[in-house]
Amino acid sequence: MEDGIGRLSALVAAGDVAVLSGAGLSTESGIPDYRGPTGLARVQTPMTYQAFTREPDARRRYWARSHLGWRTIARAAPNPGHAAVAALEQAGVLRGIITQNVDGLHQAAGAKRVVELHGGLDRVICLDCGELSPRDVLDARLHEANPAFAAEVTTVNPDGDVSIDPALEGEFRVVPCGACGDGLLKPDVVFFGETVPRERVQECFAMVESARLLLVLGSSLTVMSGRRFVLRAAKLGIPVAIVNRGVTRGDAYAGLRLDAPLGDTLTALAAQFQS
Repeated sequence: MEDGIGRLSALVAAGDVAVLSGAGLSTESGIPDYRGPTGLARVQTPMTYQAFTREPDARRRYWARSHLGWRTIARAAPNPGHAAVAALEQAGVLRGIITQNVDGLHQAAGAKRVVELHGGLDRVICLDCGELSPRDVLDARLHEANPAFAAEVTTVNPDGDVSIDPALEGEFRVVPCGACGDGLLKPDVVFFGETVPRERVQECFAMVESARLLLVLGSSLTVMSGRRFVLRAAKLGIPVAIVNRGVTRGDAYAGLRLDAPLGDTLTALAAQFQS
């Protein structure tokens, strides 16, 4: 382990590091991942963009679950891994952070140069008028519309979705956009089946292409949304290092691979750059 951290430290010390983080970085904050050890118990298929926009029952089901799950996401605090990444940025060795997470914990830990690839759960967008509003405002409106709504939460997923008794979902009332009056509200996150905005992807590619090292933290790289940045780095001859619990689909491209706890490993790494 110490040898691995030493090798990783030597790579990071050259500076201009682009970080790509995934759900595995937030598990120590109590938010399970999709495919790693804490995500194996997920029994529900994540909401798709097509179902959300076309099926009122699916939309009601999503908001009923997300209304309860949002409380857990909102209460989550950055863990030592997030703090270590922010410390590395403050030390001047990071070019920027691309996160696949929607929990806002990088920013809560103090990181500044963060691109939220899949958006953030703390914002809501109207699909009709385009108005962006804070999630807290919607949370209060949903509580007002559903004052007696309560259900036992059995699991919380990284997208804020939870598992509840399906019989309760039909009782939930969804509210329209408060700006235009009848628009369809959606969390400002990229659902499954939805495309990441082109300009955001280009910004991420630019960050990777100008980096000396791509450091992947807590991502299985199962989906192309994140793996494409590893493929681009490898194509350009930019070294790739991965810290993750379990195998990833980017392992073949990594010059350094650490299967280790994120919090402890990143804390030890950041300590190498503290004056």
